Amino acid sequence: MTRLIVAAGGGGDAVAAAMLDAALYGGQDPAVILTYAWDRLIIDPLPGPRGPADFTGLQQLTPGVRIVPAHAQPIAPVGSTLPRLAAELPHTFALIDPHHGAEGMARQLEELIAELSPQSINVLDVGGDILARGDEPTLKSPLGDALTLAACAQVNAEMRLLIAGPGLDGEIPAEELRDRLGPRIHTLTAEEVEPISSVLEWHPSEATAMLAATARGTRGVCEVRDASLLIPLTDEGPTVHEADLDEALQRNELARRLLSTTSLDEAETHSREVCGYSEIDSERNKALWLTDQATRPLDLDTALSHLAEFETEAHARGITHTTFRRLTEALGFNGTQREDLRALLITTHPDQYAAPLWQVEARHSN
Repeated sequence: MTRLIVAAGGGGDAVAAAMLDAALYGGQDPAVILTYAWDRLIIDPLPGPRGPADFTGLQQLTPGVRIVPAHAQPIAPVGSTLPRLAAELPHTFALIDPHHGAEGMARQLEELIAELSPQSINVLDVGGDILARGDEPTLKSPLGDALTLAACAQVNAEMRLLIAGPGLDGEIPAEELRDRLGPRIHTLTAEEVEPISSVLEWHPSEATAMLAATARGTRGVCEVRDASLLIPLTDEGPTVHEADLDEALQRNELARRLLSTTSLDEAETHSREVCGYSEIDSERNKALWLTDQATRPLDLDTALSHLAEFETEAHARGITHTTFRRLTEALGFNGTQREDLRALLITTHPDQYAAPLWQVEARHSN
């Protein structure tokens, strides 16, 4: 027997799942993590989630479930963080395939449960947008979590829904989530971040970066992507709460609409009807825009000059920290340059690296 963790939104949820597994169970017999291959455009230039046909080297675990081992490769131009996660972490990463809708995902879960006979099943969401109604004006990416919720609700097995870092995904403010959360079951510590510390050096997830930073004691206000999201870094940041899965389904109109879906296209249609948009449409539009943007050289003097301007303005607005994804955007560089920019800034101003975030300081331009 083993443990099964369903990373509700994929991406950073899979990294957080590995951290929480080690925190709660001491790193013994690492869990199987069922997750999307759904990296944003900074990693994968193609919009939407990936399926098994987008990889080589996958291993078949059940008729409908594939494992992503370290030697797997996304087929160009696809990008994916999963093979690198598999190389750096001891967990087994199984691939959610949403292209057959919530019904197909439910079948995957049923097969996994029959194969593994897991001693526990946790469904993990960082931030808490899985607890959305669907009409919140701050909601930006509800589809993946709603599909996961709809799939889990159809499976006859005991599952625990966990919310780590309420509000840290910038989707629903923490204060709005309070009456939707159950008891706190754990508060992550700096020591419990260490098993994923190497991953945090390169993985682009902002929510999981802030989860780790608050566990390490960072407090303040963090500005993330698109310059419109300000996330408070508080004592609530590293907490993990249980929530009622049935109540979440009853609250989440999109998830209820998705219950009988058999394709991703059908799921997108319901998202447009309930939420007024599909986040994959937003990715499609952004991908078109990015193809028209020229990549300029990563020049030290230019980067530091723009950094000084950004920090002075951000500091005046009360911003204490930011993510490297936001810095890349703010300084006018391409998302593919994020890791190089990060290395450059840490080398030149190591005192401002509040791992894995950047500490904002007002300074005079060089």
